[in-house]
Formats: sequence, structure tokens, C-alpha cells
Amino acid sequence: MSARKLMVGGNWKCNGNMAFAKSFPVDVLNKLKFDPKKVEVVVAPAALHISSVQSVLKNNVHVATQNLSLTADGAFTGEFSVGMVKDMGISYTLTGHSERRTLYGETDKQVALKTKLAVDSGFTVLACIGELLGERESGKTKDVNNRQLNAIREMCEDWSKIVIAYEPVWAIGTGKTATP
Repeated sequence: MSARKLMVGGNWKCNGNMAFAKSFPVDVLNKLKFDPKKVEVVVAPAALHISSVQSVLKNNVHVATQNLSLTADGAFTGEFSVGMVKDMGISYTLTGHSERRTLYGETDKQVALKTKLAVDSGFTVLACIGELLGERESGKTKDVNNRQLNAIREMCEDWSKIVIAYEPVWAIGTGKTATP
């Protein structure tokens, strides 16, 4: 079995404007120096900026969506299907980001279903896991991460296209820093 590549990813969340979406790839991402045989670099712009980023991006940097719909094409306002994302030439996606879980109510099962759909459709998935501050303080870090991972494990057999992105939710914008 060969060693997996390292991965560096950046999620823009719901930030930036069109000027940023056009300038950041040119001024920063296109100037990165890395060996694409050893490292994958992935950026996940806001959905409205993906085309602009793709139009100027070079240098073996991949584009990911921040979310993916469980629905196919059809009357699903605000969603984007696997087919639509593939048609854009994108083969990376995030699933289960903490904001999708906490702000939009995505369950472990929905995250697992999205992960399976994406993997089965040929995507590389950055499957996000992590615990909230209260869960950390009450000693439930391992339980939460196991629960989130097990939901995916129960649905997905092939992990060759799944990257686990652990982010302790309690360290996002709180001033509290996670140690390595």
C-alpha cells in the first residue's frame, strides 16, 4: 500500500467578494511552490465564487465545494447536485463541516449519506469532524469524534477518497488554541 499524499486545504466559508475571488488565486495560490506528487492543495471558495476562482487558478491547486446536495437535479431551490458539481469540473467536496452541523442541523447520518454519495460519484471528500466546547470540557471529545466517524464508516467501505478533517469546533474564533 502506498503512502497517501499530504493535504493542505483552505475553506473560505461565507467570506470574500468577487475582487478577492479573482485576486487571491493569482496573488497567492498560483505562486505556491509544492510538489503535487507529495501534496494536494485544495481551496473551497464560497459557491458564488467558484467559477471565478477556477478561471484564474493554476499550479495544481484543486477547487472543492463546501457542501453537496443529497438530491439530484430538480426542484430543490438553493441546492447543487453531484451532477452540477461534476459538470463544473470539480471533484472535491467538504462534508459535515461544524457550521453545517450546528447552524443548519445536519445529522451524522446526513453527513454520512453525503460522504457516500460523493465518494460513489468519484469525489475526494474532506469529511469534517470535531467537538464543541461543552463536549470537550465534559470529556466527550473521543465519543463525539467516534460517533461522527462511525456514521461515515457504516455507510462507506472505500476510504481511499476520504480525508478526515479534524477541527475542534471549540477553537474556531474563540481565542482558545488547540495543541497539536
